[in-house]
Amino acid sequence: MDLNSTKELISEIKKGNMVLLMDDEDRENEGDLILAGKKVTPEKINLWLSMREV
Repeated sequence: MDLNSTKELISEIKKGNMVLLMDDEDRENEGDLILAGKKVTPEKINLWLSMREV
């Protein structure tokens, strides 16, 4: 899997995009969706909710 740099992730967050921040493969190998609070919309919350683990 190709990984982005920290600068690229910050740039995407500033644009209002969600990014997936992954744990190390040798740990839990899980991820968290990150979104800037100022960029939250109802559509983004709905997308986030649709992706959560049930």
